[in-house]
Amino acid sequence: MSLLALALTFVYHFLLPPFLCTLGLILCLASFGKSLGIRKIYVNWLLKVFKFATKVAKEAKQRKLSAEGKFLLGADEDSDEETTEISDTLDGNLIDTELNHLETISENSEVRSRREAMKKYGKESRHNVISRKDNLVLSPDQPPRIEEDNEDENSNPPAKMPEKSDLTKMSASTFQREFHLDSVLDYVKTGIGSIIEDEVTQRFVAEELKMWNLLTRTSQSFEFVNLKLTMIWIGGFFVRYCILLPGRMCILIVGVLWMAMGMAFVGQLRDGEFKRWLNHQVYTLSFQILGGVLSAVITYHNPQNRPKQGICVANHTSPIDVLVLACDNAYALIGQKHSGFLGSMQNILSKASAHIWFDRSESKDRALVAKRLKEHVDDPTKLPILIFPEGTCINNTSVMQFKKGSFEVGGTIYPVAIKYDPIFGDAFWNSSKNGMASYIYLMMTSWAIVCDVWYLPPMTRGQDEDAVCFANRVKAEIARQGGLVDLMWDGNLKRMAVKSEWKAMQQEAFSKSLKVD
Repeated sequence: MSLLALALTFVYHFLLPPFLCTLGLILCLASFGKSLGIRKIYVNWLLKVFKFATKVAKEAKQRKLSAEGKFLLGADEDSDEETTEISDTLDGNLIDTELNHLETISENSEVRSRREAMKKYGKESRHNVISRKDNLVLSPDQPPRIEEDNEDENSNPPAKMPEKSDLTKMSASTFQREFHLDSVLDYVKTGIGSIIEDEVTQRFVAEELKMWNLLTRTSQSFEFVNLKLTMIWIGGFFVRYCILLPGRMCILIVGVLWMAMGMAFVGQLRDGEFKRWLNHQVYTLSFQILGGVLSAVITYHNPQNRPKQGICVANHTSPIDVLVLACDNAYALIGQKHSGFLGSMQNILSKASAHIWFDRSESKDRALVAKRLKEHVDDPTKLPILIFPEGTCINNTSVMQFKKGSFEVGGTIYPVAIKYDPIFGDAFWNSSKNGMASYIYLMMTSWAIVCDVWYLPPMTRGQDEDAVCFANRVKAEIARQGGLVDLMWDGNLKRMAVKSEWKAMQQEAFSKSLKVD
Protein backbone atom coordinates (compact mmCIF):
# COMPACT_ATOMS: atom_id res chain seq x y z
CA MET A 1 0.00 0.00 0.00
CA SER A 2 2.86 2.35 0.84
CA LEU A 3 4.47 1.57 -2.53
CA LEU A 4 1.27 2.60 -4.35
CA ALA A 5 1.06 5.80 -2.32
CA LEU A 6 4.68 6.56 -3.16
CA ALA A 7 4.02 6.05 -6.88
CA LEU A 8 0.94 8.31 -6.82
CA THR A 9 2.90 10.98 -4.93
CA PHE A 10 5.68 10.85 -7.54
CA VAL A 11 3.20 11.16 -10.41
CA TYR A 12 1.31 14.02 -8.70
CA HIS A 13 4.37 16.12 -7.83
CA PHE A 14 6.80 15.40 -10.69
CA LEU A 15 4.82 14.27 -13.74
CA LEU A 16 1.44 15.97 -13.52
CA PRO A 17 2.63 19.63 -13.32
CA PRO A 18 4.81 19.52 -16.50
CA PHE A 19 2.08 17.56 -18.29
CA LEU A 20 -0.56 20.19 -17.45
CA CYS A 21 1.78 23.04 -18.38
CA THR A 22 2.57 21.45 -21.75
CA LEU A 23 -1.12 20.77 -22.37
CA GLY A 24 -2.05 24.37 -21.52
CA LEU A 25 0.67 25.74 -23.79
CA ILE A 26 -0.49 23.55 -26.70
CA LEU A 27 -4.10 24.68 -26.26
CA CYS A 28 -3.10 28.33 -25.99
CA LEU A 29 -1.02 28.22 -29.17
CA ALA A 30 -3.70 26.24 -31.02
CA SER A 31 -6.26 28.94 -30.17
CA PHE A 32 -4.10 31.39 -32.16
CA GLY A 33 -3.41 28.98 -34.99
CA LYS A 34 0.21 28.46 -33.92
CA SER A 35 2.24 25.48 -32.78
CA LEU A 36 5.68 24.66 -31.40
CA GLY A 37 6.49 22.37 -34.32
CA ILE A 38 6.58 19.41 -31.94
CA ARG A 39 4.16 17.38 -34.09
CA LYS A 40 6.45 17.44 -37.14
CA ILE A 41 9.45 16.44 -35.04
CA TYR A 42 7.33 13.69 -33.46
CA VAL A 43 6.25 12.38 -36.90
CA ASN A 44 9.83 12.34 -38.22
CA TRP A 45 10.93 10.43 -35.13
CA LEU A 46 8.10 7.93 -35.59
CA LEU A 47 9.13 7.27 -39.18
CA LYS A 48 12.63 6.30 -38.07
CA VAL A 49 11.23 3.96 -35.41
CA PHE A 50 8.93 2.29 -37.97
CA LYS A 51 11.80 1.73 -40.38
CA PHE A 52 13.92 0.22 -37.60
CA ALA A 53 11.10 -2.08 -36.45
CA THR A 54 10.44 -3.22 -40.02
CA LYS A 55 14.15 -3.93 -40.50
CA VAL A 56 14.28 -5.96 -37.28
CA ALA A 57 11.21 -7.98 -38.27
CA LYS A 58 12.60 -8.66 -41.74
CA GLU A 59 16.00 -9.80 -40.46
CA ALA A 60 14.39 -12.07 -37.85
CA LYS A 61 12.17 -13.67 -40.46
CA GLN A 62 15.09 -14.25 -42.83
CA ARG A 63 17.15 -15.84 -40.03
CA LYS A 64 14.27 -18.14 -39.16
CA LEU A 65 13.86 -19.26 -42.77
CA SER A 66 17.61 -19.73 -43.18
CA ALA A 67 17.70 -21.92 -40.08
CA GLU A 68 14.94 -24.08 -41.56
CA GLY A 69 16.78 -24.36 -44.88
CA LYS A 70 14.16 -22.35 -46.75
CA PHE A 71 14.26 -19.10 -48.64
CA LEU A 72 11.81 -16.18 -48.79
CA LEU A 73 10.43 -15.58 -52.25
CA GLY A 74 10.55 -11.90 -53.08
CA ALA A 75 12.27 -11.05 -49.80
CA ASP A 76 14.26 -8.22 -51.33
CA GLU A 77 11.95 -5.27 -50.84
CA ASP A 78 14.12 -2.94 -52.93
CA SER A 79 13.98 -5.27 -55.90
CA ASP A 80 10.20 -5.43 -55.61
CA GLU A 81 9.96 -1.67 -55.72
CA GLU A 82 12.33 -1.55 -58.70
CA THR A 83 10.24 -4.16 -60.50
CA THR A 84 7.10 -2.12 -59.86
CA GLU A 85 8.77 1.02 -61.19
CA ILE A 86 9.99 -0.80 -64.30
CA SER A 87 6.49 -2.23 -64.86
CA ASP A 88 4.94 1.22 -64.57
CA THR A 89 7.54 2.63 -66.99
CA LEU A 90 6.90 -0.11 -69.53
CA ASP A 91 3.14 0.41 -69.27
CA GLY A 92 3.61 4.13 -69.86
CA ASN A 93 5.81 3.41 -72.90
CA LEU A 94 3.22 1.02 -74.32
CA ILE A 95 0.52 3.66 -73.94
CA ASP A 96 2.70 6.31 -75.61
CA THR A 97 3.53 3.90 -78.44
CA GLU A 98 -0.15 3.14 -78.94
CA LEU A 99 -0.98 6.85 -79.06
CA ASN A 100 1.76 7.52 -81.61
CA HIS A 101 0.49 4.63 -83.72
CA LEU A 102 -2.99 6.09 -83.69
CA GLU A 103 -1.69 9.48 -84.77
CA THR A 104 -0.10 7.95 -87.89
CA ILE A 105 -3.23 6.04 -88.87
CA SER A 106 -5.74 8.82 -89.27
CA GLU A 107 -6.76 12.24 -88.11
CA ASN A 108 -10.50 11.85 -88.48
CA SER A 109 -12.72 13.01 -85.64
CA GLU A 110 -13.60 9.57 -84.28
CA VAL A 111 -9.99 8.47 -83.89
CA ARG A 112 -9.09 11.75 -82.24
CA SER A 113 -11.93 11.39 -79.74
CA ARG A 114 -10.92 7.83 -78.92
CA ARG A 115 -7.30 8.93 -78.52
CA GLU A 116 -8.41 11.49 -75.93
CA ALA A 117 -10.41 8.76 -74.18
CA MET A 118 -7.28 6.61 -74.10
CA LYS A 119 -5.30 9.42 -72.48
CA LYS A 120 -7.97 9.93 -69.86
CA TYR A 121 -9.06 6.40 -69.02
CA GLY A 122 -6.56 4.00 -70.57
CA LYS A 123 -4.01 3.88 -67.79
CA GLU A 124 -4.89 0.94 -65.59
CA SER A 125 -4.35 1.09 -61.83
CA ARG A 126 -1.16 -0.55 -60.54
CA HIS A 127 -2.83 -1.09 -57.16
CA ASN A 128 -4.37 -4.26 -58.57
CA VAL A 129 -2.81 -7.71 -58.54
CA ILE A 130 -4.64 -8.70 -61.72
CA SER A 131 -4.02 -6.67 -64.89
CA ARG A 132 -7.19 -6.58 -66.94
CA LYS A 133 -6.79 -5.72 -70.62
CA ASP A 134 -10.34 -6.51 -71.66
CA ASN A 135 -13.41 -4.35 -71.31
CA LEU A 136 -15.82 -7.08 -70.25
CA VAL A 137 -15.99 -5.86 -66.65
CA LEU A 138 -19.06 -3.75 -66.01
CA SER A 139 -18.04 -0.09 -66.12
CA PRO A 140 -20.94 2.36 -66.00
CA ASP A 141 -20.72 5.50 -68.15
CA GLN A 142 -17.15 4.76 -69.23
CA PRO A 143 -16.11 5.76 -72.76
CA PRO A 144 -14.97 3.05 -75.17
CA ARG A 145 -11.40 1.90 -74.78
CA ILE A 146 -9.05 1.38 -77.71
CA GLU A 147 -8.48 -2.33 -78.15
CA GLU A 148 -4.91 -3.61 -77.89
CA ASP A 149 -3.76 -5.15 -81.15
CA ASN A 150 -2.25 -8.61 -81.31
CA GLU A 151 1.05 -8.77 -83.20
CA ASP A 152 0.10 -11.98 -85.03
CA GLU A 153 -3.19 -10.50 -86.13
CA ASN A 154 -1.43 -7.37 -87.39
CA SER A 155 1.07 -9.38 -89.41
CA ASN A 156 -1.59 -11.60 -91.04
CA PRO A 157 -4.83 -9.63 -91.24
CA PRO A 158 -7.93 -11.63 -92.21
CA ALA A 159 -9.02 -11.52 -95.79
CA LYS A 160 -11.73 -9.06 -96.86
CA MET A 161 -11.44 -7.19 -93.55
CA PRO A 162 -11.60 -3.41 -94.01
CA GLU A 163 -8.77 -1.28 -92.71
CA LYS A 164 -9.19 0.22 -89.24
CA SER A 165 -8.40 3.61 -90.68
CA ASP A 166 -11.49 3.39 -92.89
CA LEU A 167 -14.08 3.18 -90.12
CA THR A 168 -16.97 4.16 -92.41
CA LYS A 169 -16.73 0.85 -94.30
CA MET A 170 -17.12 -1.28 -91.18
CA SER A 171 -20.62 -2.56 -90.41
CA ALA A 172 -22.08 -4.29 -87.37
CA SER A 173 -22.18 -7.64 -89.21
CA THR A 174 -18.40 -7.46 -89.66
CA PHE A 175 -17.90 -8.16 -85.97
CA GLN A 176 -20.59 -10.86 -85.69
CA ARG A 177 -19.58 -14.50 -85.50
CA GLU A 178 -21.13 -17.90 -85.05
CA PHE A 179 -21.65 -19.01 -81.45
CA HIS A 180 -19.15 -21.54 -80.14
CA LEU A 181 -18.74 -22.97 -76.71
CA ASP A 182 -15.49 -21.06 -76.20
CA SER A 183 -17.25 -17.75 -76.88
CA VAL A 184 -18.07 -17.45 -73.19
CA LEU A 185 -14.55 -18.20 -71.95
CA ASP A 186 -13.59 -14.51 -71.92
CA TYR A 187 -16.50 -13.82 -69.60
CA VAL A 188 -15.58 -16.80 -67.43
CA LYS A 189 -12.00 -15.55 -67.15
CA THR A 190 -13.17 -12.05 -66.28
CA GLY A 191 -15.60 -13.41 -63.71
CA ILE A 192 -12.92 -15.49 -62.00
CA GLY A 193 -10.61 -12.49 -61.95
CA SER A 194 -13.32 -10.38 -60.32
CA ILE A 195 -13.89 -13.05 -57.67
CA ILE A 196 -10.18 -13.06 -56.83
CA GLU A 197 -9.92 -9.28 -56.86
CA ASP A 198 -12.34 -6.62 -58.07
CA GLU A 199 -12.10 -2.84 -58.26
CA VAL A 200 -14.94 -2.12 -55.82
CA THR A 201 -14.83 -4.17 -52.61
CA GLN A 202 -11.10 -3.58 -52.07
CA ARG A 203 -11.91 0.15 -51.75
CA PHE A 204 -13.88 -0.48 -48.55
CA VAL A 205 -11.14 -2.15 -46.51
CA ALA A 206 -8.09 -0.62 -44.84
CA GLU A 207 -5.17 0.12 -47.14
CA GLU A 208 -2.33 -2.39 -46.82
CA LEU A 209 0.97 -1.06 -45.48
CA LYS A 210 4.47 -1.90 -46.72
CA MET A 211 5.92 -0.81 -43.39
CA TRP A 212 4.64 -1.98 -39.99
CA ASN A 213 3.68 0.97 -37.75
CA LEU A 214 3.70 -0.96 -34.42
CA LEU A 215 -0.11 -1.13 -34.27
CA THR A 216 -1.60 -4.57 -33.60
CA ARG A 217 -4.51 -3.87 -35.93
CA THR A 218 -2.11 -3.51 -38.89
CA SER A 219 -0.14 -6.68 -38.12
CA GLN A 220 -1.24 -9.59 -35.99
CA SER A 221 2.14 -11.36 -35.72
CA PHE A 222 5.08 -9.01 -36.13
CA GLU A 223 5.21 -7.96 -32.46
CA PHE A 224 6.05 -11.56 -31.45
CA VAL A 225 8.89 -12.16 -33.94
CA ASN A 226 11.64 -11.71 -31.36
CA LEU A 227 12.32 -10.13 -27.97
CA LYS A 228 13.75 -6.90 -29.40
CA LEU A 229 10.68 -6.20 -31.51
CA THR A 230 8.39 -7.18 -28.64
CA MET A 231 10.05 -4.60 -26.38
CA ILE A 232 9.66 -1.94 -29.09
CA TRP A 233 5.96 -2.76 -29.40
CA ILE A 234 5.46 -2.67 -25.59
CA GLY A 235 7.14 0.74 -25.48
CA GLY A 236 4.87 1.99 -28.24
CA PHE A 237 1.83 0.61 -26.45
CA PHE A 238 2.81 2.46 -23.26
CA VAL A 239 3.30 5.74 -25.15
CA ARG A 240 -0.03 5.51 -26.99
CA TYR A 241 -2.25 4.41 -24.11
CA CYS A 242 -0.54 5.89 -21.06
CA ILE A 243 0.75 9.21 -22.43
CA LEU A 244 -1.00 10.15 -25.69
CA LEU A 245 -4.51 8.89 -24.89
CA PRO A 246 -4.96 10.74 -21.55
CA GLY A 247 -3.61 13.97 -23.04
CA ARG A 248 -5.82 13.65 -26.09
CA MET A 249 -8.86 13.04 -23.91
CA CYS A 250 -8.17 16.32 -22.09
CA ILE A 251 -7.76 18.16 -25.40
CA LEU A 252 -11.00 16.63 -26.70
CA ILE A 253 -12.98 17.80 -23.66
CA VAL A 254 -11.51 21.29 -23.84
CA GLY A 255 -12.04 21.50 -27.61
CA VAL A 256 -15.69 20.43 -27.48
CA LEU A 257 -16.46 22.79 -24.58
CA TRP A 258 -14.73 25.67 -26.37
CA MET A 259 -16.70 24.97 -29.55
CA ALA A 260 -20.02 24.66 -27.70
CA MET A 261 -19.56 27.91 -25.79
CA GLY A 262 -18.16 29.79 -28.79
CA MET A 263 -20.89 28.70 -31.20
CA ALA A 264 -23.60 29.44 -28.62
CA PHE A 265 -22.20 32.95 -28.14
CA VAL A 266 -21.89 33.63 -31.88
CA GLY A 267 -25.43 32.39 -32.42
CA GLN A 268 -26.79 35.12 -30.16
CA LEU A 269 -25.27 37.93 -32.24
CA ARG A 270 -27.13 39.89 -34.89
CA ASP A 271 -26.44 38.90 -38.49
CA GLY A 272 -23.77 41.03 -40.07
CA GLU A 273 -20.12 41.33 -41.03
CA PHE A 274 -18.87 41.09 -37.43
CA LYS A 275 -20.81 37.89 -36.76
CA ARG A 276 -19.43 36.28 -39.90
CA TRP A 277 -15.88 37.27 -38.96
CA LEU A 278 -16.23 36.03 -35.38
CA ASN A 279 -17.85 32.80 -36.55
CA HIS A 280 -14.90 32.17 -38.88
CA GLN A 281 -12.43 32.71 -36.03
CA VAL A 282 -14.27 30.53 -33.50
CA TYR A 283 -14.94 27.85 -36.12
CA THR A 284 -11.32 27.44 -37.28
CA LEU A 285 -9.82 27.79 -33.78
CA SER A 286 -12.16 25.11 -32.41
CA PHE A 287 -11.12 22.62 -35.07
CA GLN A 288 -7.45 23.51 -34.66
CA ILE A 289 -7.75 22.58 -30.98
CA LEU A 290 -9.55 19.36 -31.92
CA GLY A 291 -6.76 18.63 -34.38
CA GLY A 292 -4.54 18.14 -31.35
CA VAL A 293 -6.69 15.17 -30.36
CA LEU A 294 -5.28 13.31 -33.39
CA SER A 295 -1.82 14.92 -33.39
CA ALA A 296 -2.81 16.08 -36.88
CA VAL A 297 -0.03 17.23 -39.19
CA ILE A 298 -1.71 18.84 -42.19
CA THR A 299 0.02 20.45 -45.15
CA TYR A 300 -2.09 22.81 -47.27
CA HIS A 301 -1.10 23.46 -50.86
CA ASN A 302 -2.17 26.33 -53.16
CA PRO A 303 -3.93 28.46 -50.51
CA GLN A 304 -4.76 31.05 -53.18
CA ASN A 305 -7.47 28.61 -54.38
CA ARG A 306 -9.09 28.37 -50.94
CA PRO A 307 -12.92 28.50 -51.32
CA LYS A 308 -14.55 31.83 -50.51
CA GLN A 309 -18.15 30.95 -51.39
CA GLY A 310 -20.08 28.54 -53.61
CA ILE A 311 -19.58 24.77 -53.39
CA CYS A 312 -16.44 22.98 -52.21
CA VAL A 313 -16.23 19.29 -53.18
CA ALA A 314 -13.65 16.78 -51.90
CA ASN A 315 -12.96 13.06 -51.85
CA HIS A 316 -14.31 11.35 -48.74
CA THR A 317 -12.37 9.04 -46.43
CA SER A 318 -13.83 9.65 -42.98
CA PRO A 319 -15.57 12.26 -40.79
CA ILE A 320 -12.06 13.54 -40.07
CA ASP A 321 -12.15 15.12 -43.54
CA VAL A 322 -14.29 17.91 -42.08
CA LEU A 323 -11.77 18.54 -39.29
CA VAL A 324 -8.86 18.55 -41.75
CA LEU A 325 -10.46 21.19 -43.97
CA ALA A 326 -12.02 23.22 -41.13
CA CYS A 327 -8.63 23.82 -39.52
CA ASP A 328 -7.87 26.16 -42.42
CA ASN A 329 -11.24 27.59 -43.45
CA ALA A 330 -14.84 27.85 -42.25
CA TYR A 331 -17.48 25.86 -44.13
CA ALA A 332 -21.18 25.24 -44.05
CA LEU A 333 -21.84 21.51 -43.98
CA ILE A 334 -24.37 19.30 -45.69
CA GLY A 335 -24.88 15.70 -44.75
CA GLN A 336 -26.98 12.97 -43.21
CA LYS A 337 -28.45 13.44 -39.75
CA HIS A 338 -26.62 11.45 -37.10
CA SER A 339 -27.22 10.55 -33.50
CA GLY A 340 -24.80 10.26 -30.60
CA PHE A 341 -21.56 12.24 -30.54
CA LEU A 342 -21.67 13.20 -34.21
CA GLY A 343 -25.26 14.40 -33.85
CA SER A 344 -24.25 16.55 -30.89
CA MET A 345 -21.52 18.15 -32.99
CA GLN A 346 -24.06 18.88 -35.73
CA ASN A 347 -26.34 20.62 -33.23
CA ILE A 348 -23.44 22.71 -31.86
CA LEU A 349 -22.37 23.87 -35.33
CA SER A 350 -25.94 24.74 -36.34
CA LYS A 351 -26.19 27.35 -33.58
CA ALA A 352 -23.84 29.82 -35.30
CA SER A 353 -24.33 29.29 -39.04
CA ALA A 354 -26.62 27.66 -41.57
CA HIS A 355 -25.99 23.97 -42.27
CA ILE A 356 -28.09 21.45 -44.20
CA TRP A 357 -28.86 18.12 -42.53
CA PHE A 358 -31.13 15.56 -44.19
CA ASP A 359 -32.52 12.08 -43.68
CA ARG A 360 -31.26 9.78 -46.44
CA SER A 361 -34.23 7.42 -46.07
CA GLU A 362 -36.90 10.04 -46.79
CA SER A 363 -37.33 10.80 -50.49
CA LYS A 364 -39.13 14.09 -49.74
CA ASP A 365 -35.92 15.48 -48.27
CA ARG A 366 -34.18 15.36 -51.65
CA ALA A 367 -36.24 18.13 -53.23
CA LEU A 368 -36.00 20.21 -50.06
CA VAL A 369 -32.22 19.71 -49.86
CA ALA A 370 -31.79 20.74 -53.50
CA LYS A 371 -33.85 23.87 -52.90
CA ARG A 372 -31.94 24.83 -49.74
CA LEU A 373 -28.63 24.14 -51.47
CA LYS A 374 -29.58 26.43 -54.36
CA GLU A 375 -30.59 29.19 -51.95
CA HIS A 376 -27.36 28.80 -49.99
CA VAL A 377 -25.15 29.03 -53.09
CA ASP A 378 -27.00 32.09 -54.41
CA ASP A 379 -26.48 33.97 -51.11
CA PRO A 380 -23.04 35.70 -51.18
CA THR A 381 -23.08 36.19 -47.39
CA LYS A 382 -23.15 32.45 -46.67
CA LEU A 383 -20.11 30.31 -46.05
CA PRO A 384 -18.86 28.00 -48.82
CA ILE A 385 -20.69 24.72 -48.44
CA LEU A 386 -18.60 21.55 -48.13
CA ILE A 387 -19.92 18.50 -49.98
CA PHE A 388 -18.56 14.97 -50.37
CA PRO A 389 -20.21 13.84 -53.65
CA GLU A 390 -19.17 10.19 -53.24
CA GLY A 391 -21.76 9.88 -50.48
CA THR A 392 -19.74 7.26 -48.58
CA CYS A 393 -16.25 6.71 -47.18
CA ILE A 394 -13.56 5.26 -49.47
CA ASN A 395 -10.20 3.99 -48.20
CA ASN A 396 -8.21 6.87 -49.76
CA THR A 397 -6.76 4.76 -52.57
CA SER A 398 -9.31 5.89 -55.15
CA VAL A 399 -12.13 8.28 -55.98
CA MET A 400 -15.47 6.72 -56.87
CA GLN A 401 -18.55 8.03 -58.66
CA PHE A 402 -19.63 11.58 -57.80
CA LYS A 403 -23.37 12.11 -57.39
CA LYS A 404 -24.59 14.70 -59.87
CA GLY A 405 -26.90 16.58 -57.47
CA SER A 406 -24.37 19.17 -56.29
CA PHE A 407 -23.25 19.80 -59.88
CA GLU A 408 -26.76 20.62 -61.08
CA VAL A 409 -27.13 23.61 -58.77
CA GLY A 410 -24.84 25.86 -60.79
CA GLY A 411 -22.24 28.31 -59.61
CA THR A 412 -18.53 27.76 -59.04
CA ILE A 413 -17.13 24.45 -57.85
CA TYR A 414 -13.95 24.47 -55.72
CA PRO A 415 -12.32 21.00 -55.90
CA VAL A 416 -10.16 19.83 -52.99
CA ALA A 417 -8.00 16.69 -52.93
CA ILE A 418 -7.21 15.03 -49.58
CA LYS A 419 -4.52 12.36 -49.29
CA TYR A 420 -3.70 10.68 -45.96
CA ASP A 421 -0.47 8.92 -45.05
CA PRO A 422 -1.61 5.54 -43.62
CA ILE A 423 1.77 4.80 -42.06
CA PHE A 424 1.01 6.90 -38.97
CA GLY A 425 -2.69 6.06 -38.70
CA ASP A 426 -5.40 4.81 -41.02
CA ALA A 427 -8.08 7.50 -41.27
CA PHE A 428 -10.53 5.32 -43.23
CA TRP A 429 -13.85 4.80 -41.45
CA ASN A 430 -15.35 1.39 -42.16
CA SER A 431 -18.86 2.16 -40.89
CA SER A 432 -19.98 -1.45 -41.29
CA LYS A 433 -17.27 -2.58 -38.87
CA ASN A 434 -16.82 0.30 -36.41
CA GLY A 435 -19.31 2.68 -34.86
CA MET A 436 -18.49 6.33 -34.34
CA ALA A 437 -17.35 5.85 -30.71
CA SER A 438 -15.01 2.95 -31.54
CA TYR A 439 -13.68 4.80 -34.58
CA ILE A 440 -12.80 7.88 -32.50
CA TYR A 441 -11.11 5.58 -29.98
CA LEU A 442 -9.02 3.99 -32.75
CA MET A 443 -7.99 7.41 -34.03
CA MET A 444 -7.06 8.64 -30.55
CA THR A 445 -4.89 5.56 -29.95
CA SER A 446 -3.15 5.87 -33.32
CA TRP A 447 0.20 7.60 -33.62
CA ALA A 448 -0.92 10.61 -35.65
CA ILE A 449 -2.97 11.72 -38.65
CA VAL A 450 -0.73 13.04 -41.42
CA CYS A 451 -2.24 14.31 -44.65
CA ASP A 452 -1.88 16.71 -47.57
CA VAL A 453 -4.64 18.98 -48.85
CA TRP A 454 -4.57 20.50 -52.33
CA TYR A 455 -6.84 23.42 -53.21
CA LEU A 456 -7.47 23.11 -56.94
CA PRO A 457 -8.41 26.00 -59.24
CA PRO A 458 -12.19 26.73 -59.29
CA MET A 459 -14.16 25.02 -62.05
CA THR A 460 -17.42 25.95 -63.77
CA ARG A 461 -19.81 23.93 -65.85
CA GLY A 462 -19.46 24.24 -69.62
CA GLN A 463 -22.23 25.65 -71.75
CA ASP A 464 -23.16 22.33 -73.38
CA GLU A 465 -21.89 20.13 -70.53
CA ASP A 466 -24.36 18.08 -68.51
CA ALA A 467 -24.06 17.54 -64.76
CA VAL A 468 -22.68 13.97 -65.08
CA CYS A 469 -19.83 14.99 -67.40
CA PHE A 470 -19.03 17.98 -65.18
CA ALA A 471 -18.93 15.75 -62.09
CA ASN A 472 -16.61 13.29 -63.85
CA ARG A 473 -14.32 16.12 -64.94
CA VAL A 474 -14.04 17.45 -61.39
CA LYS A 475 -13.50 13.93 -60.04
CA ALA A 476 -10.71 13.28 -62.55
CA GLU A 477 -8.88 16.44 -61.43
CA ILE A 478 -9.13 15.46 -57.76
CA ALA A 479 -7.87 11.94 -58.50
CA ARG A 480 -4.98 13.26 -60.59
CA GLN A 481 -3.80 15.74 -57.95
CA GLY A 482 -4.19 13.34 -55.01
CA GLY A 483 -2.55 10.40 -56.78
CA LEU A 484 -5.76 8.37 -56.47
CA VAL A 485 -7.35 5.84 -58.82
CA ASP A 486 -10.27 7.29 -60.78
CA LEU A 487 -13.17 4.80 -60.75
CA MET A 488 -16.62 5.14 -62.32
CA TRP A 489 -18.31 2.82 -59.81
CA ASP A 490 -20.90 4.01 -57.32
CA GLY A 491 -19.54 3.86 -53.76
CA ASN A 492 -22.95 2.76 -52.46
CA LEU A 493 -22.31 -0.67 -53.97
CA LYS A 494 -20.95 -1.67 -50.57
CA ARG A 495 -24.54 -1.45 -49.33
CA MET A 496 -26.48 -2.66 -52.40
CA ALA A 497 -26.22 -5.01 -55.38
CA VAL A 498 -25.18 -4.05 -58.92
CA LYS A 499 -27.99 -2.52 -60.95
CA SER A 500 -29.75 -4.92 -63.28
CA GLU A 501 -29.45 -2.40 -66.13
CA TRP A 502 -25.66 -2.80 -66.15
CA LYS A 503 -26.00 -6.58 -66.42
CA ALA A 504 -28.51 -6.17 -69.22
CA MET A 505 -26.09 -3.91 -71.12
CA GLN A 506 -23.41 -6.62 -71.07
CA GLN A 507 -25.90 -9.30 -72.13
CA GLU A 508 -27.12 -7.12 -74.99
CA ALA A 509 -23.58 -6.38 -76.15
CA PHE A 510 -22.75 -10.10 -76.20
CA SER A 511 -25.94 -11.02 -78.07
CA LYS A 512 -25.25 -8.42 -80.76
CA SER A 513 -21.84 -9.98 -81.40
CA LEU A 514 -23.47 -13.27 -82.46
CA LYS A 515 -25.15 -14.11 -85.73
CA VAL A 516 -28.78 -15.05 -85.36
CA ASP A 517 -30.61 -16.89 -88.17
